Amino acid sequence: MLQTQLHDFQSDLTVPLKMSEKSLFARLLRSPWWVSFIVAAVVSAAGFTLMPERFKLAGALSGFPFVVIGLMAAWKQRNELSPAQIETALQKLSALPTREFVDALAITFERDGYKTTRIAQPGAELSLEKSGYTTLVSCKRWKAANHGVETLRELHTAMEKADTGRGIYVAMGGVSDAADQFAAKNGIRIVSATTLAKMTTLR
Repeated sequence: MLQTQLHDFQSDLTVPLKMSEKSLFARLLRSPWWVSFIVAAVVSAAGFTLMPERFKLAGALSGFPFVVIGLMAAWKQRNELSPAQIETALQKLSALPTREFVDALAITFERDGYKTTRIAQPGAELSLEKSGYTTLVSCKRWKAANHGVETLRELHTAMEKADTGRGIYVAMGGVSDAADQFAAKNGIRIVSATTLAKMTTLR
């Protein structure tokens, strides 16, 4: 799971087959699965009621595509945490001293096949190795309420010294737009509070 959360690159497609983010089906896939089933019920009921007698069966089945979307959404959301579960997980993480948090984070990465090394240098606390790639992880200020560009610059400097273009920045609090843009330009993946909760609880 973590590999999917943290992958840095995707293959380019010559002809991208991608559903419009604004289409009804795309919106339903991002919504709770039961929303699609409600839409299916409404569409089927309307089709059955409004169609002539000989077409009522077709009208009743008109909601079937939304049932399929609902099943797809349910499959995608099968491991999703509820807001209450996320809050509980984050409260437990926040109670950890920094050293224990770094250890717990290292164990999480190790379970996903990474070789982890604790490092003590400005800008990074962990070094991850997998498939010949090195990724530096910065989590010293993970409890901070706000995150600006400066701490990400420190991580980027550490990445340059390690000769790697991959970095992970752990931030439970808000990240400024400038910091978000800096991360996107410099190969840094920001792990937000919600992602952090999923990483450490979905096993």
